[in-house]
Amino acid sequence: MPKFDDENLLVGFDKSDDAAVYKINGDTAIIQTLDFFTPIVDDPYLFGQIAATNSLSDVYAMGGKPVIAMNIVGFPKYLDIKILGEILKGGADKVKEAGALLIGGHSVEDDEPKYGLSVTGFVHPEKVITNSGSKPGDVLILTKPLGSGILSTAIKADLLEKEVVDRVVKVMNTLNCEAAEGMSQVTVNACTDVTGFGLIGHVFEMAKGSGTTFIIESEKVPVIEGTFDMASMGIIPGGAYKNMGFVGNEASFAESVSIDRQNVLYDPQTSGGLLISLPEKEAVKLMEIYEDTLDLEFALIGRVKEKGGTFIEVV
Repeated sequence: MPKFDDENLLVGFDKSDDAAVYKINGDTAIIQTLDFFTPIVDDPYLFGQIAATNSLSDVYAMGGKPVIAMNIVGFPKYLDIKILGEILKGGADKVKEAGALLIGGHSVEDDEPKYGLSVTGFVHPEKVITNSGSKPGDVLILTKPLGSGILSTAIKADLLEKEVVDRVVKVMNTLNCEAAEGMSQVTVNACTDVTGFGLIGHVFEMAKGSGTTFIIESEKVPVIEGTFDMASMGIIPGGAYKNMGFVGNEASFAESVSIDRQNVLYDPQTSGGLLISLPEKEAVKLMEIYEDTLDLEFALIGRVKEKGGTFIEVV
């Protein structure tokens, strides 16, 4: 892609940030992002909710508030148009829950359904949070459990009990607004939302961007119940192996970290949580806030140190 330079472009695509940020004036910058994908659950309403939640997440990761959103739709002629109506209703309900406005969108005929949002948010220019500001001494908080990629793959193969399906759907359609609100009350050095690159892929981007090494304490990483059962059966999405190739030799694993656990750490997430890098004293405050505000499992999962032999050390 050609690179565009502008003094008001605060964040572009140079360091794989979650969204672009453009300064309007001394008090306001806009956050712009876009995301869409194919169905990962059978229920069209839930699919719309999950896709919208995933799209809105990038704004939260940058420290902003979603303001307006537009639908992005691909839909085949052979499906009942009522299905599309349910998808759009699910998305609209999540936009409303986020306190934003849905103002239209664009659709094309496609062989497979696709849905997502283009989202615009606001943030103060001096309060933008990027994925590349981590500092040695920081600790790492993850605000949602992992496993949505593996469990979504199992859903498609009809391998899960309803209670497990309900569990993973709750994780995927929970907005990161409460996590972002808590983050705004403390000093944060870096943040990203954990999505398609999996935890290790996003950790790699953060560590590389900040020139540090991230130490991940694998046993502390929260995982959706039922994920390891599927991983042990070999139910691993192809994206996990692509993530392994993306990170390459920049992640080192202790011998005690099992292959199943490694696969979960590489698992591509849909609408995952925020991964937050912040000073230890601030993390204590944030964990206390999250105890009162977050419904899903969250945890302090590691720390940041001066750059070592690799960007990631998993112990």
